[in-house]
Amino acid sequence: MKSFLREFLITLALAVVIFIVAQRTIQTYEVFMTSMEPNFHEGQRVVVNKAAYFFGEPERGDVIIFAPPPAISSDEDFIKRVIGLPGDTVEVKNQAVYVNGVKLTEPYVAAAPSYTMARIEVPKDKYFVLGDNRNFSNDSHNGWYADRDDVRGKAWISTWPPDEWGIIKDYPLDEQLSGVGNQL
Repeated sequence: MKSFLREFLITLALAVVIFIVAQRTIQTYEVFMTSMEPNFHEGQRVVVNKAAYFFGEPERGDVIIFAPPPAISSDEDFIKRVIGLPGDTVEVKNQAVYVNGVKLTEPYVAAAPSYTMARIEVPKDKYFVLGDNRNFSNDSHNGWYADRDDVRGKAWISTWPPDEWGIIKDYPLDEQLSGVGNQL
């Protein structure tokens, strides 16, 4: 009986530890708008890796989940792609996005942006984020940024619907910014 009780308590303790670690490092998120189409659709569910930025910072191209800025009255977290890091310059012109003067090649967007945005510098501790559905997204081109303290984590795995299941594809933009031939 002592052996059974000891194994039961050990199993219970391990289950509690696993539960606490899972709660602190992952969460689920449901996409509630169309701003990230064609890659994320309304009603799609993703697992968010909250531990991704414990020891590092978001990178250009990461899809992040974050609390919207206070100026936007929304109780729902947003999902957007990081385009500019603190200190970067970002500009939208000629149906393209430019970061630090380099025109980005973006195979993940629904359509090229039909708007322009004057060159801005991303403030400290902020991220310039855009939806993949550029022309139908409330994002940083409207004058706001994702605050570092409000980033919940990185979109990691799509879990619903079943035909969308899998690891979320990364599009690292840093390779483009090391810059061969795209500068204007």
